[in-house]
Amino acid sequence: MGKLPVCSGREAVAAFQRLGWTMARQSGSHMILVRAGMSATLSVPAHRELDRGTLRALVRLAGATVDEFVDALDA
Repeated sequence: MGKLPVCSGREAVAAFQRLGWTMARQSGSHMILVRAGMSATLSVPAHRELDRGTLRALVRLAGATVDEFVDALDA
């Protein structure tokens, strides 16, 4: 398992969109992402820098691995 990089909420949303998630709405400072066939929704805070624990939980909830997320982030 790779190490999670430091990234902003907007960068994380872009990476999740490359993994098949779509932005449904923005509620305050949180961007809500949905994906067809998944019962979970991702609530990504629009912060300049996401905490690694928060980011790891979002990646796990998305059903992706850290390596898949890092590859999508770099794409």
